[in-house]
Amino acid sequence: MAKGNGKSQAQEFDMEHELPAGENEENPQPAASGEAAAPSGAEAELQKVKAERDALLDRLARSQAEFENARRRAAKEQQEHRDYAMSDAIKALLPALDSFERALHSKSEGAEFRNGVELIYKQLQDSLSKIGVRPIPAKGEPFDPRFHEAIEMVETQDAPDHQVIEELQRGYKLKDRLLRPAMVKVAKNSGE
Repeated sequence: MAKGNGKSQAQEFDMEHELPAGENEENPQPAASGEAAAPSGAEAELQKVKAERDALLDRLARSQAEFENARRRAAKEQQEHRDYAMSDAIKALLPALDSFERALHSKSEGAEFRNGVELIYKQLQDSLSKIGVRPIPAKGEPFDPRFHEAIEMVETQDAPDHQVIEELQRGYKLKDRLLRPAMVKVAKNSGE
C-alpha cells in the first residue's frame, strides 16, 4: 500500500500531524496571544513573589545580624561589668592596705604595734561595711545551718543544746547573700 501511493508510512504520519500545525498557522494571533498572555501574567506574578521573597530574606538576614550584634554587645558589657565591678570594693580596701604597709615599716613597741593593728582591723571592718559586707553573728546564737558550718559537737552542760559555743572562723554576708558560713563548735547537751 505504501509503495502504490508513493508515500511511506512515515510521510503519511508526518502529514497527519502537519494539519493541526497548519491550522495553527492559519489563525496564529488567537493562539499566540492566549499563550503569551498566560505566561506573562504568571511570569509577572512569579517575579513579584520572588521579589517579595528576596525582600523578606534580606530583612531576615538584617534582623539576624542585628540580633547577633546586640547579643555580642550585651556579652561585652556584662564582661566589662564583671571585670570592673570590684573596683569600688577594692578602692574601699586600699586605705586599710596602706595602713598595714605603714605598720609593717614602723619600729614600734609591742603595745603600740598591737594598737595600730587594731586600728587597721577597725578600718578594714568599716571599709567592708561600706560595700555591704556584714559578719554573721555566731557565738551564743542557736545553730543555723544556713549561716553556720558545724566543725565539732562538744558535750557540755554549760550551754543549751545546739547553741554555738565557739566561733573558729567568722562568716560573712554581702547584703542578704551568704559569702562564707561561720565555722563553729556546737554544744551537745544531753541533759536537755
